[in-house]
Amino acid sequence: MCSDAHAHGPHILCPQCDMLVAIPGLNIGQKAVCPRCHTTLTSRWNEPRRRPVGYAISALFMLLLANLFPFVNMNVAGLSSEVTLVQIPQVLVSEDYASMASLFMIVVQLLPAICMLSIIVLCQGINIPVHWKVSIARTLFRLKSWCMVEIFLAGVLVSFVKLMAYGDVGVGTSFYPYVLFCLLQLRAFQCTDRLWMWQHIEPAPAVIQPVRVGESGLRQGLRSCHCCMAILPVDQKECDRCKTRGYARRKNSLQWTMALLVTSVLLYIPANLLPIMITQVLGNPMPSTIMAGVVLLWSDGSYPVALVILIASIMVPTLKMIAIAWLCWDANSNKEIDRERLHVIYEVVEFVGRWSMIDVFVIAVLAALVRMGQLMSIYPDIGALLFASVVILTMFAATTFDPRLIWDRAGMKSTKEPQDGRK
Repeated sequence: MCSDAHAHGPHILCPQCDMLVAIPGLNIGQKAVCPRCHTTLTSRWNEPRRRPVGYAISALFMLLLANLFPFVNMNVAGLSSEVTLVQIPQVLVSEDYASMASLFMIVVQLLPAICMLSIIVLCQGINIPVHWKVSIARTLFRLKSWCMVEIFLAGVLVSFVKLMAYGDVGVGTSFYPYVLFCLLQLRAFQCTDRLWMWQHIEPAPAVIQPVRVGESGLRQGLRSCHCCMAILPVDQKECDRCKTRGYARRKNSLQWTMALLVTSVLLYIPANLLPIMITQVLGNPMPSTIMAGVVLLWSDGSYPVALVILIASIMVPTLKMIAIAWLCWDANSNKEIDRERLHVIYEVVEFVGRWSMIDVFVIAVLAALVRMGQLMSIYPDIGALLFASVVILTMFAATTFDPRLIWDRAGMKSTKEPQDGRK
């Protein structure tokens, strides 16, 4: 049995397509999805307070252990080198790449730790003022998509393959706690239901007017608070529950998205032409671009890793920028469009974009670990900073795009969707 009552409101506006959905009674392990765009709206977990707290506390403990001992090590021609997680940003700062060091610390350690602490405070029911809980919840759900622990781990594995050609590479004592931290963090996020949490912080304001399930909220004069998912009158600018200001649709969504997209395209060109790292072997510096690194891995027989870098660093950013431009074009047109297909494209863009950061993390690990003087050293270069900027800008572009615009256009075909979202 669930330890807490599943006190969800009876209705919810889908944050992706704006359809008003009636939340059915859910059994443990079930989730409610939007019958039109298939977005998960809420889930029912057994012990919704204890499970996230247990995973979050365990994750923080693993993160502490991961910072106390060596993370990875390398041996080349009798010379050994080992690095801790804390030393990776220190090396980047010493090479005048404080911005990359800050990015590493923020998305790999700081933000995940803040999110885990937020889950503990909110789910544990600590007696603090409601406006503090609101601020913590707002911070949690805004920051969770910027936690890149699993992407960093993938970058570590790729760097291992790159370094095997030069010497022996091994993992330190802290590697295993960090892997557990990654898994526990993902599980804590999965067990934290956004709708349930907001209902237990403070009940949503009552909807006074009659509502019609299966229709767009905008057509009924309603909007969803983008922070706490409360249903509000369309002309109400501030949410009664979380005090967040908002609009029926994100203000200037397409303009902001296109501005960020154009900027990322302008940075993407030099990011591919300029070297992302410099490998110094026996005193001879060898600059390397993203594509040159793919070619080198392929020529060395590391075909899977070469494909991973090619897909994550070349194909994904390119296709993502094309997809965002396509979404903006279709959302701003009055022609008949395939809503389901465009929504799938949006979801794919939102999910895969952050994985392009894998090459930046590879460079960070290599630069911190391979520090053997004239024998062999690796340094980051300007291309890595530009490429990281491209990834961040495209992530912001996907965030500023309002997917509900896809479903708002006048030229779309009308369909009849079911009203119950149980799954």
